[in-house]
Amino acid sequence: MRTSDLLYDLLAKVSEVGRSLSSLSERAAGASPEALAGLCQDLLTGRGEATGLALARQILERVKVLSTAERAAFFEALRTRFGVNPERLRRAVERWQAEPSDEAARALHAAAEPRAQELIRQLNRVPGATATLVAMRRDLIRAMAENPGLRGLDEDFRHLFGSWFNRGFLELRTIDWSTPAAILEKIIRYEAVHAIADWDDLRRRVAAPDRRLYAFFHPALTQEPLIFVEVALTEAIPSAIGPILTEERPELAPKRATTAVFYSISNCQEGLRGVSFGNFLIKQVVEDLQAEFPGLRTFVTLSPVPGLRAWALEHAVGEEQAMVEALESDKAVAAEALAPLAARYLVEARHPRGGALDPVARFHLGNGARLEQINTGADTSERGRRNAWGVMVNYLYDLDHIEKNHEAYAEEGAIATASQVRRLLKSRRTAASA
Repeated sequence: MRTSDLLYDLLAKVSEVGRSLSSLSERAAGASPEALAGLCQDLLTGRGEATGLALARQILERVKVLSTAERAAFFEALRTRFGVNPERLRRAVERWQAEPSDEAARALHAAAEPRAQELIRQLNRVPGATATLVAMRRDLIRAMAENPGLRGLDEDFRHLFGSWFNRGFLELRTIDWSTPAAILEKIIRYEAVHAIADWDDLRRRVAAPDRRLYAFFHPALTQEPLIFVEVALTEAIPSAIGPILTEERPELAPKRATTAVFYSISNCQEGLRGVSFGNFLIKQVVEDLQAEFPGLRTFVTLSPVPGLRAWALEHAVGEEQAMVEALESDKAVAAEALAPLAARYLVEARHPRGGALDPVARFHLGNGARLEQINTGADTSERGRRNAWGVMVNYLYDLDHIEKNHEAYAEEGAIATASQVRRLLKSRRTAASA
């Protein structure tokens, strides 16, 4: 073929791709949720590389400008159109039943995968798409409040995110006063446990010599922290949050510190809910702190108890009920009365799917920590009083027993408790039987 003919064919193909891209742009602009789901169907038909990427980009751009109602309708369309193909699955099951080979098992596995997962993969081929997909799942989670039937689609997102955001991809960074202002602003905004009042408050948390803040980042979201933990270096296990956060506190020379206190852990991306980072974060931070400060011997949290008040209002019995009524009337209650109630909640109240009922307890106990100490009057903030009448808890990460505690909790639901917590439970049972 002559050079001129080759050039003509090439120009014709470029022109064809251009017309196709223009058509896709016209179809995506102003597309209804159902029509947008149709474009998703087109994406899965296996278009050419350039056309497929352009179509995926158009879909993502259009999803960004959908209204809340349109977005909910779009998610419903995805749920109904991109589930498991029942006929394909039936054939794969029959093949497995006829000949249960490795090849047949793999085919069955592929047939059982909802088509939504492949759609999400195709969308993620667009540069920068991961952040958009995380935001899309955030909106999906919110839509599930009105439409629980979307849970299956949410599972498809979470399944893929669990692979895309596994520990091997995560980067631990120390956040300090030299960190770019854009990231520091997000730390202020994302702090979920103890609000950061202003830039001076942030500086006390990241620039003081006896304070550290660590965050996980992902290569696809380089300017977006996924989760961060704030650490105070102290000489003893703290029993209240006030002395840690107050601006009048005396700074401690790090070489004198014997205890690292994890006093705030904040998940930053709502769209990554259910994707676990915290267990990796704690373990990595412990290693980094040990390397920087060899004198550290104790690793402990100062944690909120977010579910205590709601649980006690429903489950308090006997003398506990009178105490709860007093607390609700803002009357003073003796620590020796409130602490046993908190111990009962943390150790005996169980989640329907197993493990501790309290979400913070479930997180730390699942990581192998021990319920070390219950502190009344520890958090006098509005949130602290509203959630737990000011109660906070220390969970101890004993490096020699983390694995044993984790296995006992995971396999038997056994909660590792310090002797002082066991005494609180015993005193409560004695009082109840008297």
